[in-house]
Amino acid sequence: MECHHITVAGKHCDPIYRPTLIHRYPLVGLRLPGPTQSVYRDDCTQCFDSIDDPTGLDVCLSCFNGGCTGERDHARLHSQSLGHPLVLNIRRTRKRIKRDEPPQKISKLAIAAETEEDRYDTETQVKCFECGPVNPTKGNLPEVIDGVLKANTFARQAEVQAWEQEMTPCEHTLCLQQEPPRQIQSQDLGHCSMCDLKENLWLCLQCGNLGCGRAQFGGVGGNSHGLKHADDTVHPIAVKLGSITPEGTADVYCYQCNEERVDTDLTAHLAHWGINIAEREKTEKSLTEMQIEQNLRWEFSMTTEDGKELRTIFGNGFTGLKNLGNSCYLASILQCLFALPAFESRYFHLQDPPVSSQHPAEDLETQLRKVADGLLSGRYSRPDSDVTASEYSPEIPHQKGLAPAMLKHLIGRGHEEFSTMRQQDAFELLLHLLKLITRSPHNAPLQDPVQSFRFVLEQRLQCLSCKKVRYRTDEQDNISISVPVRRIPRQPFTEVEMEKAKDDFEPVTLKECLDMFTGSEKVELTCRSCGSKDGFIKRSLFKTFPITLAVNTRRFELVNWVPTKLDIPVVVGDEPFELGAYKSNGLQDDEELLPEDDEVAGQPSFVPDEMTLGQLEGMGFPRVRCEKALHATGNSDADSAMNWLFAHMEDPDIDAPLNLGGSSAGATSGVSEESIATLGEMGISPPQARKALKETGGDVSRALDWVFSHPDDQGDFGEKEIEKEMAGSADLPATFRLSSIVCHKGGSIHAGHYVAFIRKHIPDSQEAWVLYNDEKVVKAVDVDEMKKFAYVYFFQRV
Repeated sequence: MECHHITVAGKHCDPIYRPTLIHRYPLVGLRLPGPTQSVYRDDCTQCFDSIDDPTGLDVCLSCFNGGCTGERDHARLHSQSLGHPLVLNIRRTRKRIKRDEPPQKISKLAIAAETEEDRYDTETQVKCFECGPVNPTKGNLPEVIDGVLKANTFARQAEVQAWEQEMTPCEHTLCLQQEPPRQIQSQDLGHCSMCDLKENLWLCLQCGNLGCGRAQFGGVGGNSHGLKHADDTVHPIAVKLGSITPEGTADVYCYQCNEERVDTDLTAHLAHWGINIAEREKTEKSLTEMQIEQNLRWEFSMTTEDGKELRTIFGNGFTGLKNLGNSCYLASILQCLFALPAFESRYFHLQDPPVSSQHPAEDLETQLRKVADGLLSGRYSRPDSDVTASEYSPEIPHQKGLAPAMLKHLIGRGHEEFSTMRQQDAFELLLHLLKLITRSPHNAPLQDPVQSFRFVLEQRLQCLSCKKVRYRTDEQDNISISVPVRRIPRQPFTEVEMEKAKDDFEPVTLKECLDMFTGSEKVELTCRSCGSKDGFIKRSLFKTFPITLAVNTRRFELVNWVPTKLDIPVVVGDEPFELGAYKSNGLQDDEELLPEDDEVAGQPSFVPDEMTLGQLEGMGFPRVRCEKALHATGNSDADSAMNWLFAHMEDPDIDAPLNLGGSSAGATSGVSEESIATLGEMGISPPQARKALKETGGDVSRALDWVFSHPDDQGDFGEKEIEKEMAGSADLPATFRLSSIVCHKGGSIHAGHYVAFIRKHIPDSQEAWVLYNDEKVVKAVDVDEMKKFAYVYFFQRV
């Protein structure tokens, strides 16, 4: 009987292979993943099931999406929703290893070779969701399968791009002078000019010499003849032939700088030696790819020597996160956030169908749900079965840990710092992530979980002369408190000992820090009502309280205008405490309000203190931000302004010019009905147009830019302004209890290591503190000591 399925080139199915039908899909048209194509073959884009699971992972051969094949079967759901029936199933099993000793510390110049083939056995099968198994030898399937298996995974691709962002040109690439051109043997025909090696070849861009590189991990040979040529000739720039792609990227190394560099004219420099970049095919891993592959083999140890003795914990809510390379700042914040009820109720929905998205890996909602499922379900919280204990390493194996690479990519996309592979500030990451979540859709009945962080601070200004007052409210989702510095006098030391001695500091209570944060201070301002230059008394108190209070302790001291971390202990107890004493009482009956700025015509506008402004600019803050900070803090001092800047650096209008309104006439003269109508013709609503014109002095062009840079601002509704419900709750008592902390070890927030401690009910025990150190989850000890030096505190209202 003739098969009705059409095969490649219109031929019928091979009778010998009839049980594995060939889908009518045009196999000959399947495309290979390109050098920059993301292939999701590590884990499912909608959960953390992976190629290491018994049924493996299905990689879509149309769009290279990765889908799980277990009970959730996200691969089949993807196929049904997009009409992509053909997939490559990849199943990987770990070769059994025995850990006889801790991993050897890896250096850049001496790295032991170990490939994926050394660690795993991999099985593949092509299948169609409509027809079943598919003959993997038909059409161009062999090339496609080979391309999928050799392509960078999405996680590795993102890491490569992050590392490459840090590479720059140098004077030697920019000023390269090439010798007269000649045809160079390349690809398969070329070999080192000093030996017979045909791989790991480096082309000197100055003279065209081919020399082999240094021996590299992964079994890549090399005799360093490229380096010898550079030393002999002082020719600085070479390019690795096997790394050249049609997109114009390649490994470029400067031997003079001894660093990887970017050659902005690489295409022309290669064409000089007869190499057409459009005809090149990448045949070898780049240095960046090999560096990342080796970096990720490092298994981070516990932060203390006795960490191996701590009790490992498994189960719901006790899942670790793998370190993706300097990503502990992200892991610690995610653990704390998803331990909060607001985040669990918003993103942990096991019974709900997956979010509908053509590109789940690029969808923030999908990735946050994926992380919630991974951390809270307990499905992935189990010992690493691939590692067994030995007499040299008797500890119970920890978890493998989940790799939130897709979420990390989304968080960092377009961000100057978080898009890199460098260590980052965990508190800045928290602020950035909360902004992203707030700006994402929250369809009813789901609510924005960041709302649980929001509250209102009320600032009170009182003139020292006329005693009139002004109240101003500011909605926030965190507070950043300064820690007073009280050094303990050192004992007499020799001069050498004094240089090495570490400062000790007196302990400070949390109450003392809050007293400072809410305390009164004098600020130098001219009163608009009475004209007095005596100044004002300023104080900020809570008008409302949040459900979750995030507190950043700023233990820093400016040394040559560079913030330097200080190890000042802050005493924070486990017992609930009351914040009602810090609540603002608002305007009192016997108080008289100061006139608004636009009610005092002819008076000078706010003038920032030039000395303090210069100090802030010297720290690298933009002038516009410095002026806003000084205005918000009453022109007080650089430290207060800096704290304000750190607390508001993610505000959407942080870079908008400071606008104080001016006189009544000036405030309205820039907003004409004609200008509002002009912006209306561009699709901008009247409230948005009115607000934008007020913020930009009536300039239509600048107002248009303002609207696009403030997409979440609803605008100015004038007298019909919508009443907005105040964030937080003003109810008393306002009792809070510490629920989690993020701790940091190291001399700088941009280096060192972050971990999280979270208070939880652990299996077969009472409530206790749990340490989350990347993939390691253990019952914590000495938490009181760690609480003293925490960087971020999360307090939950009780």
